[in-house]
Amino acid sequence: MIDAFLAHGTATPVHLGALLTDNPEFAMGHAARGLFSLMLGRAEMLPVAREAAATARHHADHTTISRREAAWVEALEAWLAGHPSGAIALMEEVLAANPADTLSAKVSHAIRFILGDAAGMRRSIERLLGAHDDSHACAGYALGCHAFALEEAGEYDAAEATGLRGLTLAPKDSWGLHAVTHVYDMTARADRGIALIEGHTGAWDHCNNFRYHVWWHKALLHMDRGELDVALGLYDAQIRADKTDDYRDISNATSLLVRLELEGIDVGPRWEELADLSQARTEDGCVVFADLHYMMALTGAQRPEAITGMTARFARDAARNGEMPQRYADPGVAALSGLNAFAEGRYDRAFADLSAARPAMQTIGGSHAQRDVFERLTIDAGLRAGRFDQTETILLDRLARRAGNADRFTTTRMDSISQARRIPAQ
Repeated sequence: MIDAFLAHGTATPVHLGALLTDNPEFAMGHAARGLFSLMLGRAEMLPVAREAAATARHHADHTTISRREAAWVEALEAWLAGHPSGAIALMEEVLAANPADTLSAKVSHAIRFILGDAAGMRRSIERLLGAHDDSHACAGYALGCHAFALEEAGEYDAAEATGLRGLTLAPKDSWGLHAVTHVYDMTARADRGIALIEGHTGAWDHCNNFRYHVWWHKALLHMDRGELDVALGLYDAQIRADKTDDYRDISNATSLLVRLELEGIDVGPRWEELADLSQARTEDGCVVFADLHYMMALTGAQRPEAITGMTARFARDAARNGEMPQRYADPGVAALSGLNAFAEGRYDRAFADLSAARPAMQTIGGSHAQRDVFERLTIDAGLRAGRFDQTETILLDRLARRAGNADRFTTTRMDSISQARRIPAQ
């Protein structure tokens, strides 16, 4: 089960189910089921997680268990109580006692990813590297987590080297492969990224729906080479081959369609399928990152009633107390308003709202590459609104976070600003 979970393998729930069948009183196994359910970010998984928590608590109270096992049960209860950071703290307690525990490390890493805590991801995994030498069965997976944390910190050379070394130890580590792919995206080395993905199919063809995310990365790299038709082909053949409503799959799809439309591509009726699924999610309220991508689908297909419903629900969630409501309040409300304004052609308002949301967008979770769709929308709204000086500032900040590596988007938008000012492009 541990190996499958670390590898994002399709067999994870099968192994966990077999484990609990053989060991029905194993409290940590039930806690794992609950935590994994919450990571899906879907409202219908909350009852599953609550049932798992109740079962885990019952067995924790009626059997003798280790502190590690008890901490997992408490972590699930903390997250269900609205404190995912409390779940992280409990995982870190476990890791302080046993830094070789890669499973707990991956759970801490995953929850931090959902909360946008990139700095915490790096601190956490770097405390554990000494206990993950090459003799450790899961050393490659630990290096994959370290590579991703380094990439999100802008340490691109170190991330590339760490991720590639991790793949030699754990050839099935799709997370590590994808960390290096992020490096090539952020440093505008599309050829290297495409070659990496095509040359390491064993790292991701065994995956659960995470393999669609790898295809998404490949599509972005093709876009950077100007191969927009290839990206759209990957959308149909791979990224939306299965019409799931998993929020990660919806985010892959919606953000790619937005990127393509910003480049002038007519994506046809593809928004309708995504909007049908997203319309059923307007009341979810589990993850801001997910809801904003649902909103992209609703605006893309022009679903006014659902848009109004989502907007009202964001306002309600923003008025509540808690870690997620805080994210709905800022940046959620402003970002949602900006998406709606952009879709309606109110570009000045879109630029103002998206710019207001921008400083806190890290907290919605996801990666720099995933959140870049909001950067692109902000920049294009600014261009269409004639806010050239402010837009240029954002472009230059985006470029700096990419270590000065200009991708196709940067080049074309800088050219647009120069043309608008009637100054020859430098």
